Amino acid sequence: MPSPIEEVRTITAKGQTTVPKAVRKALGVDCGGRIAFRVDEHGVTVHRAEPEDRDPAVDSFLDFLARDIAQRPEAVAALSPALAARIEGLTKGVAVDLDGTIDGEVDL
Repeated sequence: MPSPIEEVRTITAKGQTTVPKAVRKALGVDCGGRIAFRVDEHGVTVHRAEPEDRDPAVDSFLDFLARDIAQRPEAVAALSPALAARIEGLTKGVAVDLDGTIDGEVDL
C-alpha cells in the first residue's frame, strides 16, 4: 500500500479549491480530468470519474490537435491581430462576471 498523502487546502468563497499535484497524480487525473466525491457513513472519499456524454467528433478533433501540437510545436503561434479583432467583435457586448458564482458542474 502506498504511503498516505495528506495535503491541506483552502476553499474559496465560490467553493473552489486546488487539488494538490500529489493527489492528482495518485488519482491519475490532470487538467480537464474529472473527480467524484462520495460521502457515506464512513466519511468522504475522492476517486477518478470516467467522462460522461463524450462527443466522438469533439474527442477526435481534440486528439488531432494534441497529436499535431506534439508533432509540430513550432506551429503553435499567437493569434493574429485580425483574428483577435474578429473574436473581439463576436464577443462585444457579452457580459462576463469573472468573479460570479458558477452554478452546476463545469467541465474544462
